[in-house]
Formats: sequence, structure tokens, C-alpha cells
Amino acid sequence: MTIQRRKLKNKAINYIILMAVAVIMLYPLIWMVFASFKNNQEIFQAALIPSKWTLSGYINGWKGSGQYTYATFFKNTFLMVLPMVLFTVISASFVAFGFARFQFWGKKVFFAIMMACMMLPNAVMIIPRYIMFKDMGWLNSYLPFIIPCIFGGGSFFIFMFMQFFRGIPRELDESAYVDGCSAFMVYLRIVMPLAKPAVFSAMIFQFMWSWNDFFGPLLYINSVGKYPLALGLRMSMDVNMSVSWNNILAMAIVSVLPLIVLFFTAQKYFVEGVAATGIKG
Repeated sequence: MTIQRRKLKNKAINYIILMAVAVIMLYPLIWMVFASFKNNQEIFQAALIPSKWTLSGYINGWKGSGQYTYATFFKNTFLMVLPMVLFTVISASFVAFGFARFQFWGKKVFFAIMMACMMLPNAVMIIPRYIMFKDMGWLNSYLPFIIPCIFGGGSFFIFMFMQFFRGIPRELDESAYVDGCSAFMVYLRIVMPLAKPAVFSAMIFQFMWSWNDFFGPLLYINSVGKYPLALGLRMSMDVNMSVSWNNILAMAIVSVLPLIVLFFTAQKYFVEGVAATGIKG
């Protein structure tokens, strides 16, 4: 009985510690949620709970700068992010299937180049990319974000899919080949249905990184009418000399909601995908 009580006591202590750490980590988000329902004068007061709840931050914040509302910024963000997610999953999984399942001339060399690209700092590629996209006439469009996703989708995602594919038994491929399937049909009907955790993980990672990207759109997009949410939020701070913080915080909450919904919707597959790509190979 003493041992059982000790176990319960240890478990209770662990839960208390975890809850305390969770509260500390989530406090900025909790503060932002409550602050979005305050008026602009009350935000920086000590009280966490608003003395008078108001939706003015959401109503006025959604109007944006007047010429463009946040509906435009949301539309632009989805127009940029959704093709990136789709093409990343398709191209990265296709390239990874080739690396994981086939032997071909120069495979080790190409794999080494891919890994080197994954380790290359992004700051080194900023100027060459900008010059290349400028010469192609792609500036002030979403092509600098979408087109690279069609050709491989990024070294990180290729490597992640490779790790998952290596954990799928080759006997399944051989059985499909015996039944008359081509290599493409094996990829489409055998490997990809089993790779749902890796697919969801890639989708969440790419959606999150693209949705939150600030520097890329700032570099390549010049027109306010094509701004995504990240630039729209930043522009809201430059409209007037006095910043309406309740509007900005309210729109920050709204902009984060798609990420939260996506994560909790695909949480099961995301955890499975991260665990599987980390231990298999």
C-alpha cells in the first residue's frame, strides 16, 4: 500500500510540475487572447482580465488599412501556402521514393548533394535567388515560393519521406510488381497510402513555415494587394503614429487560428510521422 501511495504521490508531483511549465509557456498566448478583448488604453495595465470586454479590436482590425481588409490578406496567404503544401508533398515524396527504392548511377553523389543543400544556411542563398527570380520576371508574384516546391519540395522533406519509406517492407513492392503494377503504381497505391503520417507531418511543417514566413514575402512581394498575413500585420503598425494594439493582437489571434485547427485536426498523424521518421531507417 505504501508503494502504491508513493507512486500516486510521484505521479501527482509530475502532473503539477507539467501543469506549471505549461502555464508558463502558454501565458504569452493567454495574455494575447485576453488583451485582444480590451480597449487600447487598458492593454498595458496589470490586470489580465479585461474590466470591460469589447470586440472593437476584431471589428476594426479586420478592416485593415482601409483599402485592403484582412480578407484580402487571408486570400493571398492561402493562394501562396496551399500550392506550396500540395507540391511539396507530391514532389518530395516522389523524389524520396526514388532514393529509397531504386539503385541508379550517381545515387550516392546526388544524395550527398541533397544533404549538403539541407545544411546550407538560407542566408547564403538570398542574393543568388533574388537575382535569379528577378531575371525570370517572377518578382511581385507567388512564383518564387511555389515553383521551387514543384522540383523536390526541399531537402528536409525528401529526407523525412526517405526515412519513412525505408520502414515500409519491400515485400509489398515485390508483391505489387508480381501482380503487374508499375513503379509509379507502387508509389501511388502501395507506398503513399501507408505513408499518411509522413504526409501529414510534411503538410503541417510546410503549412506552418509558409504561413509564418515574413522575410520571403517582404523580399519578393512589392504590391500591398498581394501581401500575405505576416506583412499585413506588420503594415498595421505603420498606418498611424499611434498603434492600435488591440486591433493588432486581435488579428494576430485570427491569423494563428488556422495553424491551431490544422495541428489539432492532424495531431495523431503528425506525432506518428515524427516518431516513425526518427526511428526507422
